[in-house]
Formats: sequence, structure tokens, C-alpha cells
Amino acid sequence: MSVATGVTDVDSADLELLRESAARTAVSGEPDQAALLVLRSSGLLGLPVPAAHGGHGGGAREINRVVSRVATANPSLSIVLFQHCAVAARIAEWGTVEQQERFLPPMARGEVLAASAWSETGVGAAKKRLGTTATRQADGGWLLDGAKAFTTGAGIADLYLVLAQTSAPVDDPRSTYGSVGQSFFLVDARAAGVHPDLSLDLVGMRGSATGFLSLRECAVGADASLGPIGEAPRIIAGVRATGATLGAVSVGIAEAVLELTLRHLDSRGLLAAHATRHRMVELGSRVEAARAIVERAGALTSADPSMTTLHSKLFASAVGEEVALDAARLLSSAGYVAGHQLNSLLADARAVALMGPTDELCRELVAAPWA
Repeated sequence: MSVATGVTDVDSADLELLRESAARTAVSGEPDQAALLVLRSSGLLGLPVPAAHGGHGGGAREINRVVSRVATANPSLSIVLFQHCAVAARIAEWGTVEQQERFLPPMARGEVLAASAWSETGVGAAKKRLGTTATRQADGGWLLDGAKAFTTGAGIADLYLVLAQTSAPVDDPRSTYGSVGQSFFLVDARAAGVHPDLSLDLVGMRGSATGFLSLRECAVGADASLGPIGEAPRIIAGVRATGATLGAVSVGIAEAVLELTLRHLDSRGLLAAHATRHRMVELGSRVEAARAIVERAGALTSADPSMTTLHSKLFASAVGEEVALDAARLLSSAGYVAGHQLNSLLADARAVALMGPTDELCRELVAAPWA
């Protein structure tokens, strides 16, 4: 993969390697080390890092385009890339000078892969009352204790952005996601008390290393907190305003489904049928519409970028799943074979709707002003 100044692209040869990796992980359910090596050496991990720290200073539009293209070959790896970019962007926006100088250069070089650890079992998508706590210590540091679920990159990340409760939660009707009294912490994966668990057997995104992360009496320094203590909802709300969207993953998956379906139909002479050609045109139009709203989110040209970002995730994830289902009908019995690539893509498309913010939470956030 290559990143030129102001222009980001993914080499076709590397995309082919990532496709081969996706086929392996669809069977094994484990992160593919060869694909991770490609990602680390690609330069793409430096996409959101400011140029002053050795990165490429890419914004949401560039992130969405690159994530989408990686997703055409390997949706699992595109999720890992997206989460890394999200953490890097938060450090660039909210980090102290020392944190930026410490973390951003190695992130840009691919030496540090970052992941988010926000979700918890039983807490719900809105994450109002967390079980994971961070307790201030006499030396000014913090002691983290708790468990995170559905952490993408668990066990392969070098750095986790952990959401924890630092004081009693405060009910704030203005916040639909998170609550006052929650804070973010940058936690080294090698720190004592950090225990990843990849025992989850996922249907989709099987190569994303999505699993559990336990934090047992994990001591971090006073300099580990990111942003104001107790005000995590401010940071969370700001994420939506950036325009970076998981809808880009769905667009990439839908594009891969279209290409696969066209190859299948063409190889069997089925495109000669007028009705079949028109069905493919309809699918292509839906993918174009999803791509357009993802582009609009990244361009930040709407009156309310936060809402556009949420709509882009909702619309693109629905399109990704619907296009894969329609493609399965077009492939008929060929798509019913367990090992067919289409089934992996369909499972990956379904998974995007469940990734944070989940589609359910996106709807709540969009509808909140009407309550």
C-alpha cells in the first residue's frame, strides 16, 4: 500500500494479499498475521496523524475512501484500520503535547496499532452506566478495573483507548451516549492487568480480533487520561462531527458483492437476460447512493455533520446487507454453498450494523431532538 502526499491509494497487489487473508480468516476465525504485517508496513496507519508528527494529515474524506477500498478486499482489516484511525484522531484532537509526541509518531510508522475498548456486556449501546472503573491513586495515577466486550483489535493492538467510570454517573438528558463521570484512558497493551480474550466465535468480521478485554488492577499514570476527566460524552459527541463513518466499510463490502456477482453472472452467460441486467443496475444504483452519503459525511458540507455521519452509517449498513441478500438470490444455488465468498461478505455486512455506534443507537441519536 502507498500513501503519497495529499493522495491516498491502496496497491492492487496488496489488495489481492488482503483478499487471500480474508478467505483464510473466514475459516479460521483468527486475525491473519500476514495481513496485519501488510497493514503496519503500508503507511495507512499514519493517515489521520498530523504531518507534524510524521503522518499524512488525512481528514474524514480520505479515511472513508481508504477504509472503503480496504473493505472491498478484507472487511475485517478495514474495521481494524478504522478503529486505529479513530483513536489517532482523538489523540491529535484531545491529547496533551506529551501524549501527541509519545504516541502519534509510532502510530504513523505502524509500530503502534490502536483500538477502542468502550463496550461492556449488559450495559447497552448507550453506555450510560459502566462497570469498568478508574480510581484515582495517591500518586495521581489511576487504577482501572473491569471488563470490555466486543473490543475490535483485542490481542493485536498495542494501545487501547478505554472508557471508564471515574465518578458516580450523572443523568444528563442532553447526552444519549455515555454519561458525565466517564473518562478516557490510553492503556498500553503490555501493562500489567491487561488481559485480552479472543474466545468469541463471530459469524462475521472473523479476522477483526473482536473479543473481550479484562482490566484487573491495571495501574496507569496520571498522564494516561485523554481529555477532561469526567467529560467523555463531549469527546464521544465530537467523534460524530468528524465525518468519519463505519458506513465506508459497508460501501466497500457492497462493492465487493457487486463485483463478485457480476463475475459469476458473466461467466455463466446470465447477463444476456434483460431482467438480470436491470436487477444489477438497481443494485449498483443503491451502492452509488450509499457511496454518495459517505462522501458527503466526509466532506463535512452539510448543515449538521453529526447527523449526516449517523445517517451515512444507517443507510450504508442497510444497503450493504440488502445488496448482499439480493446478490445471494441472483446466484441461486451457487450462493448457498457454505464456503462461497458471498456468505462471508453477507455476514460481514450484517456485523457493521452491530458495531458502535450500533444502528439502534444511531436511530436514537438521530431521533433525540424530536423527543
